[in-house]
Amino acid sequence: MFKTACYAAIISGLGAGSVLAQDVTPFESNAIYLGSLTLKSGNSDDISVTEEDLNRDNPADLQDLFKSEPTIAVGSSLPISQKVYVNGVEETNLVITIDGARQNNKIFHHMGTNYIDPALLKSVRVDPGVAPADAGAAALGGALSYETVDTGDLLREGANMGGRVKLEYDSNGDIFSKSGMTYGRYGNFEYLGFLKMADGGLRQDGGGDDIVGSGTNFTSGLLKLAYETEGGYRVELSHERIKDDEARPYRGNIGQVTVGRPVPLTATYDLVRQNTVLSLSHENPTGLWDPEVRLAFSQSELNIPEAASHRQGLSKSFNGVVQNTFALAQGEITAGIDFFNDSSSMDYRDLATPADSSSGREKLRNVGLFAQARLTPNDATRLSFGLRFDSQSFTGRDGSGHKDSGVSFNLSGEYDINEFATFSAGYSNVWGGTILAENFILAPTWTYDANGITPVKAENMFVAIDGAVGAWDFNAKLFKTNLRDARVPSWTGGPNLTADLEASGYEIGAAYNWDAGFARIGFADIDTKINGNTADSYTGNYLTMPLGKNITLQASHEFDNLNLRIGGDIQHYLEKKDTYNPDSGSAGPAIPSYTVANAHAEYRFKGMEDLTIRGEVNNIFDADYVSRATYGQEFVNAGVIPLSEPGRSFKISLNFEF
Repeated sequence: MFKTACYAAIISGLGAGSVLAQDVTPFESNAIYLGSLTLKSGNSDDISVTEEDLNRDNPADLQDLFKSEPTIAVGSSLPISQKVYVNGVEETNLVITIDGARQNNKIFHHMGTNYIDPALLKSVRVDPGVAPADAGAAALGGALSYETVDTGDLLREGANMGGRVKLEYDSNGDIFSKSGMTYGRYGNFEYLGFLKMADGGLRQDGGGDDIVGSGTNFTSGLLKLAYETEGGYRVELSHERIKDDEARPYRGNIGQVTVGRPVPLTATYDLVRQNTVLSLSHENPTGLWDPEVRLAFSQSELNIPEAASHRQGLSKSFNGVVQNTFALAQGEITAGIDFFNDSSSMDYRDLATPADSSSGREKLRNVGLFAQARLTPNDATRLSFGLRFDSQSFTGRDGSGHKDSGVSFNLSGEYDINEFATFSAGYSNVWGGTILAENFILAPTWTYDANGITPVKAENMFVAIDGAVGAWDFNAKLFKTNLRDARVPSWTGGPNLTADLEASGYEIGAAYNWDAGFARIGFADIDTKINGNTADSYTGNYLTMPLGKNITLQASHEFDNLNLRIGGDIQHYLEKKDTYNPDSGSAGPAIPSYTVANAHAEYRFKGMEDLTIRGEVNNIFDADYVSRATYGQEFVNAGVIPLSEPGRSFKISLNFEF
């Protein structure tokens, strides 16, 4: 009872109000992306979450980044093994881009697929389910786009250079991080450099126990160079790199497995992810001429050295796009061609028995043609529809190959019922072709189907209504995603296995906004099934998780006269009784409920407005829990110990801008 009262006090006492995890603004520069969440910095009123919102939340990892959105779940307490689930669908079934560059990071099912430092971000765009044709190929469950900061986002008016220095300490694990950024503009040239390093020991869960493999040894960096001609053409080159090298749980997303073959408690996971992008755009588009050209190379390399063996996984993607946006009287059409050349390879060295060593690789090439229209027929109606054609060439580990092609289309629209309410709906039918297998399961015994691997296809749909009355905002949405013949290969089962996924659910929310702050609450119920059975995290590798019902609350208030901002948030997952154990073919144990609350305060020194101090208390009530999207909770009676989340921690940071 005491905790319940405290949770209520955190929200109500802070001020409060908006149950959307975002302000719903579906149109940006006359472009329509219905049913999406945007986290973005900048000064435009058209974006849903501003730079202030990102600064307010101070996200340390993907869990923090998405914690206020009830339909997005992130599993694992370790950033290296965190996976994002959108509407219940795992991110490997979404088009993932960083600065427009396609990511191919499916290395190991015991770790995450897109490790990124939120400190680098100026925006994150999520198109759940129904994604536009220009988002890229195989947007089976939607699209997720990360954008890193630019010099133009950071330079103060009238200034030609600037910088930031930030120091941060987290009491749980004695984690100390330091970062610096410098940026500037000289004539038509721009530059930006960022470097962050973090070190720390093992963290403790709410029960006071050490979390296996939770040490911190992390470095991230970003370099951007740009040149803009007098005519408005902009050339930009960026390189982003993350390195994480630390002892992790032997199976990176599981605390421990106490049955089966004996293995060490931990192993070193040495991960390096890099992303290089060269782009050409026109900053002053005119009429029918608004081109964009982009070439990119991304790579993720994971090394796991052991006493008697060494495992290496390497995922690469060389990709690009050439497109143009044609401005029309009632909107715009974006059309173009994109491509990617991806590979997934593994190298296993058995130091004790060299004859047992093996290596292998799969390759996938894709060329796509696309067009997406975003139109406003009248003041009350917005439409978005698109079509794309993709042609693929796949090469298996044994050197065999096949070619395939398919068509995808999408349609969505919004209609203003009256000045208070807007109705929206969307549908997409996506051809995904063949999806590369992860590196660490490429077995030398694999034999591929002579007719080729069955191409995966998806259907997505949603209906929603949004309303606004005075300072109140309301939203409700139903959604569903079906994947047919999703590829689920395994070391022993071979490369040709497939499964069907159904993810469905709904969300409702409300928000209240005032001049100095907001409060919001959201509720989502997500049900996922694999081959007709309740989804489990083992069968759901690269597909889904058993999520269920959750509630999010968030509030913030700024005292302008005090240079002080305070805020807090709560996430509550209800108990999930409907679980499934594929080994027994019967129900598994219930997944327990949990509630976690966080609060922060930020003060900008008077007379020294460039210096900010921030204090946070995370997991205020020291809850001992496992994130709902973390692997293995339905197998706790079968020898699996899931990774717990950190217990209470106190974090303090100093940020200086110049």
